[in-house]
Amino acid sequence: MEIVVTGIGLLTAFGPRDSTWKQLLAGQTAIRLSQPYSELPAKPLALIHATPIALETLTQAVIQAALEDAGLTPPLVDCGVVIGSSRGNQARWEQLARQSWTETQETSQPPEYPLQNWLSTFPNTAAVQAARSIQTQAPVLSPMAACATGIWSIMQGTELIRTGQCDRVLAGAVEAPITPLTLAGFDRMGALAPTGAFPFDCDREGMVLGEGGAVFVLETAELAQQRQAKVYGQILRAGLSADGFHVSAPEIGSQAAIAAVKQCLNRSGLTATDIDFIHTHGTATQLNDRNEAYLIQHLLPQAAVLATKGATGHTIGASGALGVAFSLLALQQQLLPPCVGLRHPAFELDFVRTTRPTPVNVALCLSFGFGGQNGALALARHECLAN
Repeated sequence: MEIVVTGIGLLTAFGPRDSTWKQLLAGQTAIRLSQPYSELPAKPLALIHATPIALETLTQAVIQAALEDAGLTPPLVDCGVVIGSSRGNQARWEQLARQSWTETQETSQPPEYPLQNWLSTFPNTAAVQAARSIQTQAPVLSPMAACATGIWSIMQGTELIRTGQCDRVLAGAVEAPITPLTLAGFDRMGALAPTGAFPFDCDREGMVLGEGGAVFVLETAELAQQRQAKVYGQILRAGLSADGFHVSAPEIGSQAAIAAVKQCLNRSGLTATDIDFIHTHGTATQLNDRNEAYLIQHLLPQAAVLATKGATGHTIGASGALGVAFSLLALQQQLLPPCVGLRHPAFELDFVRTTRPTPVNVALCLSFGFGGQNGALALARHECLAN
């Protein structure tokens, strides 16, 4: 069964899909020194607006963009929903906690919150919001797998279609991670970069947090052909694994991550030489980049290598979904965007240093999350349907 993408909803610190893609091809970065919270020092961040975006606002923007791009209008009662987020509505929890502390200090009594405030803060907020927007009665899922959430979400969306539960699914991930707790936590870990994000560079400093989301309309090729929908590309199969090693550090030797890539290739009917380019996780941290470079050198040394977090920042759970969006646009337009922030490569790989026009047919997207969550997803160019 062929599963294709007929709509892309994308929002990053560059803006919507077209402006993001244009800036990415131009080698620009959306990372700026920002201080959204007065109690914390300024850090390089990739913010969509001047202040951190609300998860609901971000979710609605990418859902609406995906539906409009696919030429679909609610109600879509048979459309499944798989939209994940690693942080969920954590920002709202932190706001409520701060409000509770302030009110308790002022009144010496714990505050009482109306029920709707509690219900609107569940981790599955984005998926529920999408379900309501399209008025679906199909399955609604809300995966959470750290930085591998986006890959997991798209994989689960394709499985709903492969198993016959849905003919169409709205799948992807969103993240609004700029919160005091997230910034303070990563800073205490020593993971945040002081000046910028430089994936796979000799002078890489660490990650830069960014806001963003990407949601896709997935459907069978038959259904897309029936309604003469434009097609961005085909979703092949995924490989998923867990290190079982450490709460944050990747497994030494990357054996579980390598297994995920091999699973993906085998299930997709591909060999290593079929992969034209790889959208890497590329966090610009010492351990991730070293381990990921080792994996690529071991399995796919001939593939071109993309790394986009130097442009968009690290959108945590949404990063894999952003990678899929960029890979689909690269396949559609036969253009590979450059590795923004890469000045002095630390590894012997075919890094794309400037925008590269080149024939490409198959892409591999990689994500690696805390807790040893590994995801690999294969995509293919699709030219058989009407565009």
